Amino acid sequence: MVSRFVTAIIVVAVATAGAGLSRVGAAAGQDGRWLTGQFLVATEKLRDPRFDHTVIYLIQHDADGAMGLVVNRPIGPMPVAQILEAFGLDTHGVTGDLHVHYGGPVQPRRGFVLHTADYTEPSTRIVRDGIAMTAEQKILSSIARGKGPRQSLFAFGYAGWAPDQLEGEIRDGGWITVPADATLLFDPDHARKWERATARLRIRL
Repeated sequence: MVSRFVTAIIVVAVATAGAGLSRVGAAAGQDGRWLTGQFLVATEKLRDPRFDHTVIYLIQHDADGAMGLVVNRPIGPMPVAQILEAFGLDTHGVTGDLHVHYGGPVQPRRGFVLHTADYTEPSTRIVRDGIAMTAEQKILSSIARGKGPRQSLFAFGYAGWAPDQLEGEIRDGGWITVPADATLLFDPDHARKWERATARLRIRL
């Protein structure tokens, strides 16, 4: 069942995404207001089922709004050759699976790869503290052949907020923010990621 669901996502994504994965604009410079590169953690006050117990890595937060990827909602594994084939990429000599994740409810047919910054393409966006995001199909081929980043997370869709919307939700108690790092972001124990992220607030207090 999971495999069929993931396959359907891939097929629709290829039909609508064109030659490349989704792109987002360059991040604004950080100052004290912005939360780029932090974890956004849903609290029990947040009633939106799309974000129940989610941990979101904020890729962009500035005067234009915010954008991030959910990092604790795996959809399931899929043969990496099948993914490459769907995107029209060479599958010769490729084996194994690639884990696909739910990144958020906005543009669910678009793909994003969060990864460690040891791998870069011209379009790679370095977010913060050794974490990056690449939105080019080439990274999928590199990952499949063991030439990609040391750690990565492949997701469809993202979470987005209009200007001042996220700030209002934080003031209303729907979210907390805690420091992010690659260790927790890429940890495969997704079931405990929300609990561990929430614990970081208690440590700070």
